[in-house]
Amino acid sequence: MKILLHDYSGHPFQAQLSRELARRGHDVVHSTCVAYVSGKGNLGGDAADGLRFATIGDRTVLRKDAYVHRLFQETRLGFELARQVRREGPDVAMLGNLPIPTLVVAALASKVLRVPWVLWHQDVTAIALRSFAAAGVSKLMGVAAKVFEQGEKWAARCASAIVVIADSFVRVHEEWGTADKVTVIPNWAPLDEIHPVPRDNTWSAEHGLTGVRTVLYSGTLGLKHQPVLLVRLAERLREQGEQVRLVVVNDGPAVPVLKEAAAARGVDLTLLPFQPYERLPEVLGTGDVLVVLLAADAGEFSVPSKTLSYLCAGRPVLGLMPEDNLAAKLLRQAGSAVFPPEESSLDDAATWVREILTDPARAESLGKESRALAEREFALEGCASRFERILGAVRGSHIVQ
Repeated sequence: MKILLHDYSGHPFQAQLSRELARRGHDVVHSTCVAYVSGKGNLGGDAADGLRFATIGDRTVLRKDAYVHRLFQETRLGFELARQVRREGPDVAMLGNLPIPTLVVAALASKVLRVPWVLWHQDVTAIALRSFAAAGVSKLMGVAAKVFEQGEKWAARCASAIVVIADSFVRVHEEWGTADKVTVIPNWAPLDEIHPVPRDNTWSAEHGLTGVRTVLYSGTLGLKHQPVLLVRLAERLREQGEQVRLVVVNDGPAVPVLKEAAAARGVDLTLLPFQPYERLPEVLGTGDVLVVLLAADAGEFSVPSKTLSYLCAGRPVLGLMPEDNLAAKLLRQAGSAVFPPEESSLDDAATWVREILTDPARAESLGKESRALAEREFALEGCASRFERILGAVRGSHIVQ
């Protein structure tokens, strides 16, 4: 079976799935968007037999804060993906993490080309846009939210099958009339690629972090996540008598905001761009406590992949996120802490972090439980088999038609 798997973001576990499908004898093209800036997985290098990596877009970074320009960019990327589907001629495609304009164009092209496809639904974008409209982010956001929701719903109806990452998504598809083709498969992280390493390692030494107590954030960080909360957390720790280095690994609009806030509050900040994927275990291993930020309006419909990587790395994790988020549930299972992403929660959050920093035995225990949970939940073989069955069924039903 020839499969085109497009993951717009370029995350690690989607590439791992492509490698596993290729290992099972399928001809797999793994496609990503180079214009989307984020921490990337292993996209090449040791590509297995039967696996090729491809891209859409160029090095022109998507301007997330320029809405009209971004709309044109994302529409153009949809046409690029459509051309890629036509060139490759897969038996079946699977599309994930696509912005709605890109998704709608790709869905229309797949319909015209008669290529059956699976929607890997990682975020319900319409829900986020509704919350932005309610917050008055832009006068046009209310109109955009309605238009984009119709586009997302139409694409879902065009898909031959839908994979969602949490049970909460099923309610949305019940409203859209697409629940009959939904399968729930939670996200995971690659256990063999992201693994525990010693706290003092080569990367920590290179950046002057050996022997320095660190609170670390690594991954995508938008302004909607309130990145200043990271600086204020470090400030609260200092007020409680605990001096820490705040380490943030990120490229994007949050960078100048973090710089300004840290300078204003006298917080010790190490700010670094996204690191090579092969260094990620060392990066995460350098954090005495790893932090996840997720906006309050994300609720049940977004699962930050960094949380899954943090668990694989075997570190204590602080979640500043909605209580009902699936990632929050995982953190609680691992014994780590979750607090609302609000200023009023930071005193309690800082107290928890300080307790971990001053109790090495507890920190070690939490790290082991994080890794143990990851090993229980993130086994690739079962997930890959479920995807393989779905892709095979979609292809088979298309052949029958």
